[in-house]
Amino acid sequence: MGYQNLSFDQLEGVSPSFVEALYRSYAANPSSVEPSWRDFFAGLEGSSDGPSWKRPNWPLPDTDALTAALDPTQSAIPPKPDKKPSAPAAAPDTDAIAKAAGDSIRAMMLIRTYRVRGHLAAQLDPLGISKRELPADLTPEYHGFSGADLDRPVYLGGVLGLQTATVREIVAILQRNYCGPVGLEYMHIADTEERRFLQERFEGRDKAIEFTPEGKTAILSAVIRGEQFEKFLGRKYVGTKRFGLDGGEAMIPALEAVIKYGGAMGVREIVYGMAHRGRLNVLANVMAKPFRVIFHEFSGGSANPEDVGGSGDVKYHLGTSTDREFDGISVHMSLVPNPSHLEAVDPVVLGKTRATQVMRDNLDKHDQALPVLIHGDAAFAGQGIVWECLGFSGVRGYNTGGCVHFIINNQIGFTTSPQFARSSPYPSDVAKGVQAPIFHVNGDDPEAVTYACKIAIEFRQRFGRDIVIDMWCYRRFGHNEGDEPSFTQPLMYAAIKGHPPVSGIYGARLRQEGVIDDQFADQAASSFTAHLEEEFEAAKSYLPNKADWFAGRWSGLSKPADAETARRNVDTGIDRKLFDSLGRTLTTVPEGVNVHKTLARILDAKREMFTSGQGFDWATGEALAFGSLVTEGYGVRLSGQDSGRGTFSQRHAVWVDQATEAKYVPLATLPHGRFEVLDSPLSEYGVLGFEYGYAGADPKTLVLWEAQFGDFANGAQIMIDQFIAAGEAKWLRANGLVMLLPHGYEGQGPEHSSARLERYLQLCAQDNMQVANCTTPANYFHILRRQMLRPFRKPLIIMTPKSLLRHKMAVSSTDDFLGTSHFRRLLSDPSAPADKDVKRLVLCTGKVAYDLIEARDAAGDKNTAIVRVEQLYPFPGEPLTERLKRMTNLEEVVWAQEEPKNNGAWFFVEPFIEECLHDAGVKPSRPRYAGRAASASPATGLAKRHVAEQGALVADALGHNVREEIRRTRSGATTATKGPKQGPSS
Repeated sequence: MGYQNLSFDQLEGVSPSFVEALYRSYAANPSSVEPSWRDFFAGLEGSSDGPSWKRPNWPLPDTDALTAALDPTQSAIPPKPDKKPSAPAAAPDTDAIAKAAGDSIRAMMLIRTYRVRGHLAAQLDPLGISKRELPADLTPEYHGFSGADLDRPVYLGGVLGLQTATVREIVAILQRNYCGPVGLEYMHIADTEERRFLQERFEGRDKAIEFTPEGKTAILSAVIRGEQFEKFLGRKYVGTKRFGLDGGEAMIPALEAVIKYGGAMGVREIVYGMAHRGRLNVLANVMAKPFRVIFHEFSGGSANPEDVGGSGDVKYHLGTSTDREFDGISVHMSLVPNPSHLEAVDPVVLGKTRATQVMRDNLDKHDQALPVLIHGDAAFAGQGIVWECLGFSGVRGYNTGGCVHFIINNQIGFTTSPQFARSSPYPSDVAKGVQAPIFHVNGDDPEAVTYACKIAIEFRQRFGRDIVIDMWCYRRFGHNEGDEPSFTQPLMYAAIKGHPPVSGIYGARLRQEGVIDDQFADQAASSFTAHLEEEFEAAKSYLPNKADWFAGRWSGLSKPADAETARRNVDTGIDRKLFDSLGRTLTTVPEGVNVHKTLARILDAKREMFTSGQGFDWATGEALAFGSLVTEGYGVRLSGQDSGRGTFSQRHAVWVDQATEAKYVPLATLPHGRFEVLDSPLSEYGVLGFEYGYAGADPKTLVLWEAQFGDFANGAQIMIDQFIAAGEAKWLRANGLVMLLPHGYEGQGPEHSSARLERYLQLCAQDNMQVANCTTPANYFHILRRQMLRPFRKPLIIMTPKSLLRHKMAVSSTDDFLGTSHFRRLLSDPSAPADKDVKRLVLCTGKVAYDLIEARDAAGDKNTAIVRVEQLYPFPGEPLTERLKRMTNLEEVVWAQEEPKNNGAWFFVEPFIEECLHDAGVKPSRPRYAGRAASASPATGLAKRHVAEQGALVADALGHNVREEIRRTRSGATTATKGPKQGPSS
């Protein structure tokens, strides 16, 4: 069987009868068994000339000890004589040793079964509704022990911390270790050291959850504060939703344990994320948000000054930040605000934590910043974003060194009982996929919950891995305080109605132990309630005097003073010396790096760009933006599913050695700033949320998320709607995240054409974000640099190209990147007629501009101007109005787009264009639409139909003969159908 250096732990699954038979073969002829078994049996016999049994830190028992273990009548082992006896020693009893070996292995199988399945018999449900009978395989009879076998000593060799024990003793120990108020799941973990760490803390005769009397009173006091806070809110704000923690108050001392023990083990920052239930309690009793501020918000007030603005949000969505000190160690904590979409905040917390670790230069250990996510049971099992976040735990660029997951297991989701909401026994089962240990714990035992959190933070700090606490509790008042839960769960709520509160159960236990007197709980409750009354009165006159959103890392940044400020440009050009230096970095292959032959040709072409000063393509303009920012001290973080190479093989930010697969990243060699490009997990929702959290924590890093194709971002629509578009208005949290969304109609079908531009424009208001569709490498270069160089941060949504990545007209020259140049919100075509000669103005955005320019020039049209709207929001109304004023002979204004009429920008830009026409005082009063008809599908998947549609819309926009234009397009007179090689699909 190949057992090398066998130990009892390794023999847990071996058949006892097999071992007995094998031993008899060994006793008759040692050479008849495999060498590792010979070592094992020689050690079992205590042979002086055979190899010893390799057991970690366990003394090898001699034959006398083994004989004593087999003979229950022998209570003591006689001392060995000082001198060797003259008579020869008796041969070992082969049958006895064989049976001893078999019993030992049966005992190990029993122990292993408890390790794997003991949690199924743990006493977890405070209400006693969940029927958890002892599984048959946890009984000694199942493993072949009965009658007198139960009281015969069995050799364990150090397992459970014992050399020998009776089966009855073994079962009693295992019941106490694994079937009490904590049920431990950890045998799915592959790492032996991690399993042993947990065994050492839970397993053995003397293992018990123990706190000092002072610790016990502190736990009870925290539970009382949690309960009284909920009762106080219930009295003062009758009928108001608060999503109270009633029934789960043991979480309060448990989270304080995370702060206390985490701080002692090196944690200096904790980032929390949680949904509604218990949020106000955590804000008040864990985060130390002033009670008067919470009461002020309950009365309809804001926590921010009146002149701050924003829409605000309901109180149980808000966050805060604070510092708390335990044992002289201060820990900074922040609770991230979140919407009603359950678990949506999870990746944001992880991204913020990762950014904090980078800023602390703590990526080697990840031990200074800790993410803590608090979940509901139904959401943890039901929301796919939970798995996406678990999947980050060991991935380069996304790892945070382990997250502590705390599940408030109310044993119900809204009105749905667990058996109808999931297919797994526990809500936490999904966490087994990343081998996270799971502590199931009874919420009516605050000591057990607090102890689980203590071990969890120890585990995380030592191993850098995710860990889960699944606290079984209940929801005393239904989904919210105005709900009637007995409509759907009458038996559960009948049990809850008669169930005493956590403080009552735990307080009675401490009185019985003599830790507190009869008055302690009442005095603690009345004292805390008196303090709440004082804070309630103070809330009536409370006036916030400042907002906190531009402090710390955000110092020096601000909110734009007004809408016009948000539209202003800054000079974003660079000097020639930096330009040339970056050119050398981007085109020099270090000695010993063997690049792909195609990449070598690409680099040759780039060298020619820098030599000639012409023909700079999209990828080179982007690399110049990244490199210049890094050199100026900013960070750049780009992530997406193929971002290193680029979905369309255009970027090549990472050079892979063709002989060794070693990776070389040219921009990462630059001084001052940090550059990283990451091929992300195949996730949109989770990764976009992670990058949003990262950008929110670090405004001095340009954070970009790239969709493989633009419409794949719809898998992250919750993040776009709730955080990117509305986060600043709701929670006063600025963010500079950039979304790169490949967009353009090249006949590649419905899923590879449209980034759904219309959806982003529909979300635009109050200068909440920027939407752009750049058409030149230089303009793309400038908008990326503008994102960092302006004194404020706004999310930036860019429709990035596919065919324009290599289009002969979509190029820039050296001068476009230098000096006082800047991003241009409007761009004219290079062969535009003079303003006085313009009779038709075609406005458009993106790739279609080049199709229009080529078709117009081919037709010899000298009266049509084509203006590209490079920034769609904030809409460039002022420069467009000024341009219109100069077109004194204008007769027609057309908006042309590739997208169907119900998609794209038409419905968004039409009123803005009309307003500009009015302000300019020109002849046309309204723009005309030229584009595809409305369609349920974003694009056709048929090449011929695409060509016909594209030719028709171009002809319509230019006032040409539609049929003639379609004929010319099909004959190849334009480049409308040319696109990049199809990239991989998500």
